Amino acid sequence: MKYGFSEKVKYLKSSAVRDILKVINQGNIISFAGGLPEEKLFPTEAVSQAFHKAVTTNRKALQYGETEGVTELRQWLANRMSNKGIERSFEDILITSGSQQAIDLFSRVMFDQGDVILAENPTYLAALQVFESYGTKVVGVDSDEDGMVISDLEKKITKWKPKCIYVVPTFSNPTGKVWSLERRKQILQLAEKYHVVIFEDDPYGELKFSSGDVPPPMASLDKKGLVLYTSTFSKTVVPAMRIGWIAGPHQIIRIMAQAKQATDLHTNSISQHALVHLVNDFDIDEHIETIRATYYERMLVMKDLLDRVDMDGLEYLEPKGGMFFWVKLPEGINTEILLADAVKEGVAFVPGAPFYVDNVKQNTLRMNFTNSEPAIIEEGMRRFVKVLEQNKTTIG
Repeated sequence: MKYGFSEKVKYLKSSAVRDILKVINQGNIISFAGGLPEEKLFPTEAVSQAFHKAVTTNRKALQYGETEGVTELRQWLANRMSNKGIERSFEDILITSGSQQAIDLFSRVMFDQGDVILAENPTYLAALQVFESYGTKVVGVDSDEDGMVISDLEKKITKWKPKCIYVVPTFSNPTGKVWSLERRKQILQLAEKYHVVIFEDDPYGELKFSSGDVPPPMASLDKKGLVLYTSTFSKTVVPAMRIGWIAGPHQIIRIMAQAKQATDLHTNSISQHALVHLVNDFDIDEHIETIRATYYERMLVMKDLLDRVDMDGLEYLEPKGGMFFWVKLPEGINTEILLADAVKEGVAFVPGAPFYVDNVKQNTLRMNFTNSEPAIIEEGMRRFVKVLEQNKTTIG
């Protein structure tokens, strides 16, 4: 039978990362591909107790809830964000099914087919997937170690007149960069000058590796109602709860809530009520410190092994937080082809090409260090280096 799909289907694309995971999960492969937190760090006992309390002390946890989310959770988040300088009432916060839904709901209410979004090049793959599913045009902005290049950003704002600037300025996926404070301020100034909304995606902000200063979220610098800020509990508690949130101008949040009503009525009530108990009964900050220390140790193991690779043209930025290394190889290497060789050796990564908006660099790749213990990282990197050595001879 021939099915009459909507015209919108032509904009849907499969996730390159998800497709890779389907393949590598079938064999004995050490995977640096997925952006997965460490399961052994999940606070299983605390989560179990929180769900038990949610179910046994308040039957509302089993009932339909408000679309905007459980009030107590939104109040806690408002206080939490206030500590980061983001001053928003709980009424300006919408609880979502992961921060991915926040991106989708924002896209649904803001973009028409053909609208333009500016994004750093490369940027978060799943955000590109959402934007393109609505028929938008995403235009890449050049960047350096401090963030988007201001001259290129302004040129593209004036040329394309975008609806939105999408940013992941803190431990970004895939590059792991931290944008400088000055660059964040300059981007905000341009957004104000040209009346462009900024969507700040901050899933990794809590995962910093040192006590040194990390610039504050762009939302904390916003005085004109230009920035929407989204984050998630997936990296600090557990991904399976699927709880994220978005905060921003009340008018936009209100319309997004109406769109959410038409999507799923509300986010999982039990998980929300359990999170209320968890954040009240459990020291989440101490837990985050444990995550940071563990990930920092694993990052250093991977860095040390990358440092030992004898290959001209290999470059990477040492992450100050987050979950990823972004690696540039000599221009003669195509990492999509390299991946096939790597899988044969029992190791996997994500080729960099799918993260690019345009001007694709085929010689880049992303590696996750958070989901493997040090000994596994060492073995996986031994296999990876072997593949590199084999390809070095072919391009040399």
